Order: sequence, then C-alpha cells, then structure tokens
Amino acid sequence: MATPILICDDSRLARRQLARSLPDDWDIQIEYAEHGLHCIEQIRAIKPEILFLDLNMPQMDGYEVLEAIQEEGLEVLTVVVSGDIQPTAHARVIELGAIDFIKKPCSPEKLDEIIEKHGIKDKAMRERLAHKLGEQIEPEIRDIYQELTNVAMGQAGDLLARLLNVFVKLPIPNVNVLEVSELNMALQSIDANASTSGVCQGFIGGGVSGEALILLNDSSFKEIASLMNYEGEVNEKVELELLMDIANILIGSVLSGLSKQLDMPFSQGHPVVMGQHCDVAKLVQTNKSRWQRTLAIEISYGIENHDVNFDLMLLFTEDSLKTLKYKVQYLLED
Repeated sequence: MATPILICDDSRLARRQLARSLPDDWDIQIEYAEHGLHCIEQIRAIKPEILFLDLNMPQMDGYEVLEAIQEEGLEVLTVVVSGDIQPTAHARVIELGAIDFIKKPCSPEKLDEIIEKHGIKDKAMRERLAHKLGEQIEPEIRDIYQELTNVAMGQAGDLLARLLNVFVKLPIPNVNVLEVSELNMALQSIDANASTSGVCQGFIGGGVSGEALILLNDSSFKEIASLMNYEGEVNEKVELELLMDIANILIGSVLSGLSKQLDMPFSQGHPVVMGQHCDVAKLVQTNKSRWQRTLAIEISYGIENHDVNFDLMLLFTEDSLKTLKYKVQYLLED
C-alpha cells in the first residue's frame, strides 16, 4: 500500500520539482494542494502521512496551515519547504509542529538527508501497519494490557527513582501485535540516528514466553554514572555494568509486577548484550532472526531534568497470545 504524500505550494513548477526530487524507491501516492485552504481540505479528505509545505502562499499561508493542523488535531508529519530562510522562520515552524525545514530550491540529496534523518519512510509505514494490526486486539483487552503494564512499570520507575534519587517520567505504554518486519521498523524508529546499546533477556512461565529488550541511548551513560555517584572513568566496561544494572532493575521489576497481577510466575534467562555503541538498525539486523510475530509492549522511560532516555520492549511470542488473552479475560469477570 502506497504512502499518501501531499505537496502544498502555490507554484506548479515548485510542486513538480519537489515531486521529482523524492526518492525513486519510495512507494508513495502524491497529491497536490495549490494554497493553504486547499491544503487543509486535502488533509481532511485524503489523510496524507507526509506533508511538504510552502510558507508564502495566497489565501492561507504555511504558518496558518500549521496552526490549523494543530487546532483541528490533524495527524500528518510536516516538512516545510520555503525560500524564507530567516532563522526566526525556521524556529517558528518548528514551534508550530513541523518536523524540519528545507530551503528552496530543494535538491534530491537534501530531501534524502531529511527523510533519512527522521526515518520518515519507516515511520509512516510502521504507523500505518501498527494501526492495522492493532485492530486485531479488542479495545477492552488492549486497555487491560495497558493497565497491567502501567502498574508494573510504575513499580520499576519507583525502584529506579529511589536508586538514582530522581523523578522518572512514565509514559502511556504502546500495545500492538506486530509481524517481524514491523517490529524491525518499530525498533529502528527509536532514536534511529543515535548510538545505542541494548540488552535482551528471555522469560517463560505458565504457557507464556518472550523476551524483554532494553535500549539505552549512549549519551545517557555519563549522566547515569553521575547519578549513581560513580567517580572513575566511564569506559566501555563501566558502561556495560551500568547497562546491566538498569536492565536488571527495569526488566526484573516489570516482569515481577506483571507476574503478580496475572498470577503467573516467570523464570528469567541470563541477560544477553545485543550490541554496544551502534545504531538501532544494526542491533535489529543482528538479532531479528530471533523475533517473529509478537505482542509488543513498548515503554519509553525518561528522567526529568537529565538527558537520560531508555526504551523497554516486552515481546511476547505468538504462541503466548491465547494464554494471555484467557488470563486478562478472567480479570474482567465479576
């Protein structure tokens, strides 16, 4: 299924030039808008996943389009393409929700750079497929998975907060049934441009099995070492120890929390280092043979006022889905 793309510019030449600059290997369906009002109408009608937006246009300019997108809650990734290269213009469109700014005339190389930087191709496909596959989970069951995870991740966050003496930001967990290809894209979309280290740990119990993955941005290590009052050199050995410490806390406490709520004890395997100081795409490529169709629960932790971010993914095997569904349906019974 082609990704719907909308190009909005009052110049026909500019629209066509941008369309010709898009990657040849991108499966897309391109639509056009001639001014801002037409752009909003097109977004409502065709629901594009990507919008390339000019700023200086009649009837409604690009700034007003961005404001309307926010006000109406329209879901579209917007890249501004404009000849207005003032720093304030750049800053303003980012504040209004655009993900990036490209100066006209736009070269294929610059477009490739922007698309690669933001993982736009993978992100659009992942969100579309995740939405489609997510419909396989009944809303009531999904709510239970999220609530069980909320409780479990809260316990993990509490342990981490006490250890580091910080406030841990807790997200709403994402729950989806994913094929291995979509799982690869989901993992690659996690800060795809940053160097990352990862650990995985298998678990099994009561007819349910899977793996827990911790992905930690490498830029977080020095802050974590400081929070743990480590005073020596933060070398690769120390980073590995810190990664294992974080993994043990988060994976152990989340699985413990789920185990108690489901009345299902889990046995945990030995943690395995997926990779250190490499991009997520490499981690995925190295480990993807072990993952098949799965129930994936993603939790993205952050620490307030510190540049520390890590993702925990629980990947339950397809064979586990029936048992898990039975367990959570039992929780719904009066």
